[in-house]
Amino acid sequence: MVYLFLALAIVAEVIGTSALKASEGFTRLWPSVTVVIGYGLAFYLLALVLRSMPVGIAYAFWAGLGIVLVTLVGILVYGERPDLPALLGLAMIVGGVVVIQAFSSVSSH
Repeated sequence: MVYLFLALAIVAEVIGTSALKASEGFTRLWPSVTVVIGYGLAFYLLALVLRSMPVGIAYAFWAGLGIVLVTLVGILVYGERPDLPALLGLAMIVGGVVVIQAFSSVSSH
C-alpha cells in the first residue's frame, strides 16, 4: 500500500506543478485551484507514506520521479526541449532512485 500512496503522491505533485505553469502566476482561476488541490493531496499522501518509509527515501522517490515526470509533461504539453546535459542529469536521478530501491537496506522493500 505504501508504494501505491507514494505513486499517487508523485502523480498529484506532477499535476500540481504542471498546473502551476498554466496558472500564469496564479492569475488563472482553475489552474490555480488545481495547484492547491494537487499539492494538498500530494502532501497528504506523502504524510501517509512517511508512517512506514524513512523520510529520506520517500523524498528521494517523490522528488526524483516527480522531476522526471514534470520534465515529460514539459516536453509533451508545453513543447519544452531539454538539452543533452539536462537529459544526462535526469538519467542520473533515475539511476539514483533505482540504486536506492535495489540496494539500500533502509528502503522499504
